[in-house]
Amino acid sequence: MSLRINDTIPNLDVITDQGSFALHDFVGDGWAIIFSHPKDFTPVCTTEFGAVAQLADEWAKRGTKVLGVSVDGVEEHKGWKADIEKVAGTKAGFPIVADTDLRVSKAFDMLQADAYLPDGRTADDSQTVRTVFIIGPDKKLKLSMTYPMNVGRNFAEVLRALDGLQTAAKHGVATPANWTPGGDVVIPMKLDNEAAKAKFGSFEAVLPYLRLTKL
Repeated sequence: MSLRINDTIPNLDVITDQGSFALHDFVGDGWAIIFSHPKDFTPVCTTEFGAVAQLADEWAKRGTKVLGVSVDGVEEHKGWKADIEKVAGTKAGFPIVADTDLRVSKAFDMLQADAYLPDGRTADDSQTVRTVFIIGPDKKLKLSMTYPMNVGRNFAEVLRALDGLQTAAKHGVATPANWTPGGDVVIPMKLDNEAAKAKFGSFEAVLPYLRLTKL
């Protein structure tokens, strides 16, 4: 199955180091970020989990839960968290899915349907499990970003993207390139100038189809 933007994520029952739950229940009425990894006890992934742990207050400010996924088991996850917390210098309070049967990796289209974990496998056998998924309160996929194993993810960009998605959803706008909170936003083309002025007040028409305003 392929998973595209605005698709409802599969409501899988998952096992984590913090118990079992259904994905839709985990998302609840807020936002969620699922970030996946090909194997526990790997160097780049350890720094990434650490970066996520350090941003705990930022996720909470945005009403966003985070959920890790790795294709190792619960006991490995518990042991790995000690390393993550050592690197991060803080507690890693988020759950990590034990995707040993690859159900999550396959349902989220990170591995092909016939993928399996061979004996003595390495991270190379599941290297495509390197994706960030941002999920909205409607349980739909809003954004995904996939990285290779040798490039660490930029979680400042994940945070910025989350801000953009939440701003767009709340105000009915879009965000331009390199937008950061507080910057001008784009008025949707579906609003004519009269409707745009009624909703947003003044705006700058850079081009007939590119109109910027402040919130």
